[in-house]
Amino acid sequence: MSPASTENWRNWAGNQHASPRRATTPRTTAEVAEAVRAAADDGLTVRMTGTGHSFTGAAVAEGVLLRPGGLTAVRSVDTAGGLVTVEAGLPLHRLNAVLADHGLALANMGDIQEQTVAGALQTATHGTGRDAAGLASQVAALELVLADGSVVTCSRDERPDLFDAARAGLGALGIVTAITWRTVPAFLLRAEEAPMRWDEVVARIDEFDAANEHFEFYWFPHTEGCSTKRNNRTEGPAAPLSPVKYWLDDKFLSNTVFGWINRVTHRVPAAAPAINKVSAKALGARTYTDTSYKVFTSPRTVRFKEQEYAIPREQLVPALKELRALFDRRDWRISFPIEVRMLPEEDAWLSMAHGRRSAFIAVHVYNRDPHEDYFGGVEDLLTAMGGRPHWGKLHTRDAAYLETVYPRFGDFRALRDELDPDRRFANPYTRRVFGD
Repeated sequence: MSPASTENWRNWAGNQHASPRRATTPRTTAEVAEAVRAAADDGLTVRMTGTGHSFTGAAVAEGVLLRPGGLTAVRSVDTAGGLVTVEAGLPLHRLNAVLADHGLALANMGDIQEQTVAGALQTATHGTGRDAAGLASQVAALELVLADGSVVTCSRDERPDLFDAARAGLGALGIVTAITWRTVPAFLLRAEEAPMRWDEVVARIDEFDAANEHFEFYWFPHTEGCSTKRNNRTEGPAAPLSPVKYWLDDKFLSNTVFGWINRVTHRVPAAAPAINKVSAKALGARTYTDTSYKVFTSPRTVRFKEQEYAIPREQLVPALKELRALFDRRDWRISFPIEVRMLPEEDAWLSMAHGRRSAFIAVHVYNRDPHEDYFGGVEDLLTAMGGRPHWGKLHTRDAAYLETVYPRFGDFRALRDELDPDRRFANPYTRRVFGD
């Protein structure tokens, strides 16, 4: 284990900060257990960070901060069975490369691959899918260090309640040190991306959802413009974007130019509607076929803050119509597109899609812009529909609300009382969302 030190920590967006009493980099599960026992001896809480891509305070460490960079080993790859065990600090982009080398892949992913595997899992990271669910549904087993320093494993057959709770556990039940993923054979995705008008997208959402394995769209506020994405498996052959096209669309327009736009609208918010009309037309239709993770994920260099809620799938169209009406009633000037995705139901207790097919609505602002009024208005709308906030994205909900929308919330808290009665793994965020 690296020598303990003090340091200031902040997340990717720059809206969360921490100054823990000490920080260290464990290199084995045994060293994590040693750090947990030492924290208990000193009466300190302990948290392991990821790469800081959560916008909430989920990773904030007040006492002992454990850096994930020493736990990045690939422990085993069972190509025939599709089971792959890796340590918690391995970044998703490195996991994807390892899987590809063995002819394997994750069945579904979110839209970035910079997070650590444990950080992405513990906040219930998801993508969009008709049949394939989020990361919490692609796990076969977990290894955790509990508050007493013991090391346990759990799966559907071994400590199943802990498995169902800890797959999206916010690090509140124990520190995840290794994950066994249930992968699928590597596959190609054919991506069809096209601009479309708001009225057509809203009228055809059910059609697009039913006809495509992965469908999502972005709406540019203050405009009629949407960008739609339909991804489906194909036998190939691969036909990836040319290096020039990839650079122009995904790096220059979607990141460099978009960064310029947000610096302008930060200074002149009133310019957002006019600029969005141009942005909605900037990216035209394109079709390409590539390795699955290269289609699921995209580079993101413009820093932002985000809020995302999962609502019952049947509420999606009414929610979208009311959201658009809110823009007519409120004095919002928003430069970031609004993202809409779907997911089948999941069984992890704190998955946002637990027990119901869900639609996700994500709103963003440039990281230097105020978000409170905009996010608050959208949050009021979506919580009125039984919305569940993404654990890694900004929200104001607490335990009193969350217990009304998660059927197993009480079971999670009871298990937490059993495993961590002294709240060794607590921080301000977990105290708010779990009630103590």
